[in-house]
Amino acid sequence: MPPRMEPHLRGFYFWEYQLSVHNEKFVKVDFPNTHSTRIYSRLNRIKDSFNKSTLFQKIQPIAGQIISVAEPTGRVSILDEPEVVRERRTENQVAIMTANLWHDWPRQRMLKERLGCFVQLVLHEGIDILLLQEVTRTKDFRMDEWLAEKLGMAYVYSRANGHEGGIGFEEGLAVFSRFPIEEPRIAQLSLHKNPFFRRIALGAKIKIEDQELLAYSVHLGIKGNQNELQLSRLIKWVEGQSDGLPTVIGGDFNASEKTSQIRDAQDFWFDSFRELNPDKDGFTHKILWPWGGILSRSRLDYLFLNRGKPGWKVGEARQVEIDGCPVSDHTPVLLKAFLPGK
Repeated sequence: MPPRMEPHLRGFYFWEYQLSVHNEKFVKVDFPNTHSTRIYSRLNRIKDSFNKSTLFQKIQPIAGQIISVAEPTGRVSILDEPEVVRERRTENQVAIMTANLWHDWPRQRMLKERLGCFVQLVLHEGIDILLLQEVTRTKDFRMDEWLAEKLGMAYVYSRANGHEGGIGFEEGLAVFSRFPIEEPRIAQLSLHKNPFFRRIALGAKIKIEDQELLAYSVHLGIKGNQNELQLSRLIKWVEGQSDGLPTVIGGDFNASEKTSQIRDAQDFWFDSFRELNPDKDGFTHKILWPWGGILSRSRLDYLFLNRGKPGWKVGEARQVEIDGCPVSDHTPVLLKAFLPGK
C-alpha cells in the first residue's frame, strides 16, 4: 500500500501507512526531537553520497548499524483485537499492572524463565491491562509477540532505543489489553540532542464494553534534571488529550516519591498505591552489593489515575510477585478499580 503523508500538529510531517504483513505503521509523534531527526536525515544523505566509494563499502555495515540506532521513534506494531476472550473475574472491575521487564542486555540473564514467571503472575492476578517497559526484540526473539501469544491479548508496541534490524537488539514500551486497542500515540519526552538514545511515552485508547479508557506506558530518564523535565512534558501531554476520559499512567518513573516532580504528579493524578497504603514503604527497586546485601531501595514504579469526575473507585493497589519466581529487578505494581460511572 502506498504511503500517505499526514501533517503533524506542530507542522512536521511523518509517514503513516499500514504494513499488513507485519501489522506495523508509523504514527505521528508529539514533541518530536527535530535536532535528532535532522541528524538522522543528514547521516542517511552522507551514506547515500558515499555508496560508490570502495572505502565506504568496507565500512558500510558498521555505518548502517550506527545510522539505524539514530532512527527517530514513531514505528509501532499493533494487534488491535485480543486473540482470546476470557471471562472477567469481577464485573465492571479492571485489573491493571505496570512492569519493567528488565532486558539486561546483552546478558539477558534468565530472560525466558523470568518471562514465564511474568505470564504466571498475569494469569494468576487476572490482569486486564498491562503497561510494560524494557520490552525487547532481537534477531531471534520478539518479546511483544511472544507475550501476545501466551496471554491472548491485544497490544501495541513501540521501539524506544536500539534497532532490531540494524544491531539485532531494541527495547521499547508496550500496552497490552484483554479489550480492543485503537488510536496509538507516542510522545518524545527527552529534550537532549543525542540522536542515539531517547525517552518516550506510549499510549492507546482501550474499548471496554460501552466505555473508553486511555492507557499510557512510560519510562523516564535517570538524571534528576532531565527526569523532571520529562515528567513535566508527560503531564502536559496526557492532560492535553484526556478529553474527560478515564486515564491510567503507569511505568518506571526513575524517581522516588520524595522528589519534587513526583509530588507534582501526585497533585495532578491519583497515586493509587500511596492513597490506599499511606504507611507502607512501597519499594519497587533495589540495588544489591556484589555479595548480595541491599545497598539501596527505592519506589520508582507507579500507577497513576486521572482525577476525573466521577472519579475512579480503587479497591486494591499493591506490589505483586511470585515467591521463588522473579520477574525483574523491578517489582510489578497492580491496581484493581471500577471505571468511573460503573
